[in-house]
Amino acid sequence: MQSKAQLLAWITCDGVHIDPATGKHTILGVFSNIKAGRFPVTHPFMVWFLTLTDCSAGSHQIRISMGRDPTEMHRLIERNFDSPNPLQRINLINEIRNLTFPAPGEYSILIEVDDEPILATSLTVFN
Repeated sequence: MQSKAQLLAWITCDGVHIDPATGKHTILGVFSNIKAGRFPVTHPFMVWFLTLTDCSAGSHQIRISMGRDPTEMHRLIERNFDSPNPLQRINLINEIRNLTFPAPGEYSILIEVDDEPILATSLTVFN
């Protein structure tokens, strides 16, 4: 039986720098909400940084969806990644460009790996 991927970290930030000499990740500008003066507002760039473990060896798919209503989610990211073995920690850097928020409120975010939900969270946008 294949184990379910486990989420070790979920960070919304301005950017991630990977040191070419050490491979270490530096997280830049961590934030948990967005303040806007007027709506609709388009956020030009953010990164959703994830660390996963317990992914069986082989290819996997991550999907990240978002919406005002948890029953009406829109897919923002769908991509494949590889896991060398279940003990490996896998860092995924997901760049989000020009994300528009039509109104203030809580925006639901759903993260799935291989069609299995691993995190349901939200992002608050306010004025």
